[in-house]
Amino acid sequence: MKKDLKIGIVGAGIQGVCNALFLQKKGFQVTIFDKDDPAAYSASYGNAGHFSPYASLQLNRTDILADVPAMLLSSTGPLALKWNYVPKMIPWFIKFILNCSKSKMMHTAKNMHQILDLAIPAYDELFEDVDISGLIEKKGIMYIWNNKDLSSRELEIKIRDELGIDQKIITPKEIHDLEPNIKPIYHGGVYYPLARHARNPKKILLKLFEYFLERGGKFLKLNIQDIQFDDEKPILQTETQKFIFDKILIACGAFSKKLTDKMNEKIPLDTERGYHIHFKGCDHLLSRPVVFSNRGFGITPMEQGLRVVGTVEFGGLKNPLSKSRIKNLVNNAHYMLDGLPEHEDEWLGFRPTLPDFLPVIGPSKNYKNVFYCFGHHHLGWTLGAISGKIISKMISDENTNLNLEPYSSIRFS
Repeated sequence: MKKDLKIGIVGAGIQGVCNALFLQKKGFQVTIFDKDDPAAYSASYGNAGHFSPYASLQLNRTDILADVPAMLLSSTGPLALKWNYVPKMIPWFIKFILNCSKSKMMHTAKNMHQILDLAIPAYDELFEDVDISGLIEKKGIMYIWNNKDLSSRELEIKIRDELGIDQKIITPKEIHDLEPNIKPIYHGGVYYPLARHARNPKKILLKLFEYFLERGGKFLKLNIQDIQFDDEKPILQTETQKFIFDKILIACGAFSKKLTDKMNEKIPLDTERGYHIHFKGCDHLLSRPVVFSNRGFGITPMEQGLRVVGTVEFGGLKNPLSKSRIKNLVNNAHYMLDGLPEHEDEWLGFRPTLPDFLPVIGPSKNYKNVFYCFGHHHLGWTLGAISGKIISKMISDENTNLNLEPYSSIRFS
């Protein structure tokens, strides 16, 4: 593979920037395009900040379907629908239901585990060159629960045990010792010692992005609207300009479908809308991220204060922010912790999600010089570096020693 190839990347989130850095390491000339500045208000800015190598088990679970109606009806529940979007979601939901069998659940878990296991070492490779001091904490992540839905908790623990994931079951006393400020709403929990969290995801992304520019990378703040071809070379088109490359990578998260549709691929990408709020000046109340499993929300101590995240809302890219979901996060935060001030920073972002809860990583089905890296749902932040490393090896024609078939877009054809 010629090393002076010109590569264009659409998307300046964590996927696009990590891909760019690993491609630069291989000697390629890389240009990133995005309609916004890196980490403007995207999912790479507003996420929970978790580096979650344990999170192999996803939403396509055998125990979830029976719980969905109750989740949708509960004002404190983790799931919500924008009813005007339901007709558009029906084909996605049907595919999702078909992916909730035991064999499909395990297929997803095993293939998420394959890349999650490599996720933190891949970041460590990038962080050797970038000063992120004070921006990452290595204190693990804790999940707590009450005595409801215990069969779901047992399922999670059992599958993670089968996969060999490092987890520690913790008692109420151990939870209190680790996080004494949490109200006694819990009966048990699990602690993931190898997990880490970001003190400020936006700052980390910008440090990686600045390093990309220092190494000769280019960034153009332009909205790519179409992809054409000159012979086999892809051309990225804005309203007024054209840019020709040897190869291109589509890595613009929930917005990737607009471009893959133009590649004649029927990839069933949709969006899970995620929310966050901050309670300023309270990050001392927790030492590490804590997730309350029963209500599907979590709180991460960050530079901006306590970031409360949660909710899976299906409602597409155009619906406005739901005040009821913000209220849900506020109520949940007060349910876990006393002494919180008024909340600030109401944020809505879009997680790109496929019905089998595996990302798309690899070449386009129809065009050999077009590559994809999107659909990482709740794990876009965790999987940024390893996805970039995999793509850089694919484009360099190097062996990854991984089974990459499960992440191919061909699975939807």
